[in-house]
Amino acid sequence: MVSKTRLIDAFGELIYAVAIADGMIQPEEIKLLEEVLEGHPWASKIKWSFDYELKNQNNLTDTYLKALNTLKENGPFKDYYYLVEIIEKIAKASDGVDKEEKTVIDSFQKSLREHFLEFLDENGLLTNK
Repeated sequence: MVSKTRLIDAFGELIYAVAIADGMIQPEEIKLLEEVLEGHPWASKIKWSFDYELKNQNNLTDTYLKALNTLKENGPFKDYYYLVEIIEKIAKASDGVDKEEKTVIDSFQKSLREHFLEFLDENGLLTNK
């Protein structure tokens, strides 16, 4: 299991990767991210990680792969469902989900599902085996 700090960073990194997938992060996406995170115990740290990626204009592919590898290394975790909800909402925030955002989201879900296949129950939900 990875450190909590690294896991939180991976959440922000993945959110950044989805938001930048269409080539630009829109103000609507940032506003929605702040709203969606409100009240979550990791909110400020996830937002910090997102902002770090944005400030440094980090490469989408590198950022995505770094986050995905961290989540795989961490193992199954119930908050991955929350993460998927966030990235889907962020993608919809500005003129709906475009092809590039959908590709990142679908790739993320497929990669995690394949990696954690042994941890899925008959409904496709993560279990704590």
